[in-house]
Amino acid sequence: MTAAGLIAVVLLLAVTAYACAGGTDYGAGFWDLTAGGTERGRRPRWLIDHAMGPVWEVNNVWLVFVLVIMWTGFPVLFQTVFTAMWLPLALAAVGMVLRGAGFALRRPTRKLAGRRLYGAVFASASVVTPFLLGVAVGGVASERVAPGTEASADVWTGPTSLVFGLVALATTAFLGAVFLTGDARRFDAPDLVGHFRRRALGSLGALTVLAVVTGFVTHEDSPYVWRGLTQGLGLLFVVVAGACALATVWLLLRTPGTWVRVTAVGVVASAVIAWGMAQRPYLLPTSLTVADAAGAPSTLTWLAIVTLVALVVVVPAVVLLYWLDTHGELEELTDAELRRGSGTAGEGSLRDD
Repeated sequence: MTAAGLIAVVLLLAVTAYACAGGTDYGAGFWDLTAGGTERGRRPRWLIDHAMGPVWEVNNVWLVFVLVIMWTGFPVLFQTVFTAMWLPLALAAVGMVLRGAGFALRRPTRKLAGRRLYGAVFASASVVTPFLLGVAVGGVASERVAPGTEASADVWTGPTSLVFGLVALATTAFLGAVFLTGDARRFDAPDLVGHFRRRALGSLGALTVLAVVTGFVTHEDSPYVWRGLTQGLGLLFVVVAGACALATVWLLLRTPGTWVRVTAVGVVASAVIAWGMAQRPYLLPTSLTVADAAGAPSTLTWLAIVTLVALVVVVPAVVLLYWLDTHGELEELTDAELRRGSGTAGEGSLRDD
């Protein structure tokens, strides 16, 4: 495998990681938006806040990784995509900022009106952002983006773009519901286990329907990607995604545990990799190959070295963070615990005096 091919694989894996990790957080925001009014949505939103609190920021590491690899390893790809589709990508970036600000400010805000405002910003941005990112991916898959393409609504409003946007939204809802089902068990909230289990099954059903629709749309609008998805490695990963979906349904109908998260991630990861395999050897189907888009050989060599170092440092840290979170080691102290700790410290200082 060439250096350019290796970096392209790393780029695809980074996109996959962001789709799974970031997608789960976006999905939590989707269910926050649809939880209902203040009283009806109180319990689901409580769970979403506690489940997302320790880890939501770290998931953006994979997005930064994607952007650095695109910019450094494939500058022509970066320039082409961000020129032709600057509007949906700029709006998605604004959505990410608003989403993070809304989530961070909602919990410490004391006034009900402020909490509602920040909650609405967080939830709405969690829905709009993945849709726009999916729209951009659809624009690439539909062969509407090529070197020299000027910014135009036609580039990202075609049938493939719209259906990819809906698939992205359904995917995040599915991942969010599956993970929240497990979090409900972890936080000893049996009423919410059934609540999010039903939503996980429903969103997986919607995702399955959209996957079928995507097949028909890509057959007409994205022939190169459709051929890649129906043969070779693309078809293999499509089959793996289908098998993981069936396993997820079976596990959800039983007592959801750790393995249902694994199979749910398997559905999304396999689907993203299938898309990547379907485009080979192109980064932009039929117009820009991996070899043509690659930067200078020396740049790719150093990028490979830096990427390896980054993975050695980042991946173990992220795994440790997830492990600590799932084992309840990152729980926030309650007000009573803080007061008790403050009182103990005060008593100690008095004794020292």
